[in-house]
Amino acid sequence: MKAIAVRPGAGSPEVVDQPVPEPAPGEALVRICRVGIDGTDYEVIEGSHGGVPDGDDRLILGHEAVGVVEDANGTALEHGQYVVPTVRRPPAGVETNDYFERGEPDMAPEGEYVERGIVGAHGFMAEYITSPYDCLVPISAELAPWGFLVEPISITEKAIEHARATRSAFDWRPESALVLGTGSLGLLTVAMFAETLDYERIYCLGRTDRPHPTIDIVERLGATYIDSRETPVSEIAGAYEPMDVVYEATGYAKHAFESIDALAPNGVAALLGVPTDWSFEVDGGRLHRDLVLHNKALVGSVNSNRRHFERAVDTLSSLPDWVLESVVTGVHGLEAVDRAFPEATARVAAAGRASTAASDDDTTIKTAVEFTGI
Repeated sequence: MKAIAVRPGAGSPEVVDQPVPEPAPGEALVRICRVGIDGTDYEVIEGSHGGVPDGDDRLILGHEAVGVVEDANGTALEHGQYVVPTVRRPPAGVETNDYFERGEPDMAPEGEYVERGIVGAHGFMAEYITSPYDCLVPISAELAPWGFLVEPISITEKAIEHARATRSAFDWRPESALVLGTGSLGLLTVAMFAETLDYERIYCLGRTDRPHPTIDIVERLGATYIDSRETPVSEIAGAYEPMDVVYEATGYAKHAFESIDALAPNGVAALLGVPTDWSFEVDGGRLHRDLVLHNKALVGSVNSNRRHFERAVDTLSSLPDWVLESVVTGVHGLEAVDRAFPEATARVAAAGRASTAASDDDTTIKTAVEFTGI
């Protein structure tokens, strides 16, 4: 079978041949249809995040996938059923641990898990995969073409769940929300805030010049676009309004601290971006005082569990088709892998290791690789 793999730090993925995997007892064989690509994939390609499985020198990419059950192998699944795989698994050589037993692998610390397509385990960017049946979340045939969006939506489902949990001790009624970042995760979150959470006022911060499709999506959803070059996060409360919720999806380390200034009293900021190491000065005393005196909270969130995936399937069904069609700007087959990874291709070209880039178009938002039709 064909798969898309990378040697960490190589700068670009490659199509490789692999044997079709055999499902073990309790596993199903899944034929992969589509796999989404996000910022984590690019970090793995660059070698700044993740790692290969033990004993291997490359990693099969992909953690946002949708497929169809090819062989149920005696599990509760059915042949022909569309499924979305979750990402975390127990470490190699370990059948389970307390976090997995509780159904909370997303809360496991480093060393207590591997992540398919990211660290320690091959991903889903292959014609076939095997997976424990309880790590496969059913999705309808109607939603299957967009099933690779379930994983990123699940990330926001968890983040909002944890944000709410920090406010559960009192009658919290958020009305305003600010999303930091106009990547695909940020845009999907704006859509969730507008279509399923019904926040009265939604803002989205980026640094893109008009006209641009990301700004069009934000504004068509009824949200307000904020250019960070004109209004930094620390000034948003004064320029617009203090926010009940801040959702950080940029990985820009200063935003974690600036979001405290952007919050309204009793507000909460969910931090999802993973920054590189960076030292800078902050007024720690002022920020600490603001958190305490105004009952503000910061909560970090990573990964998600099956419960969040199941909610994400429901959320996906409620998002307008035009949002999905606007966020996903390209679905490419194996013959056009370079177009599926435009950032990696462009960086290779810039480094002089390729003659042409896949595209110089900066309107790409999210792409996916298609192995078989749906």
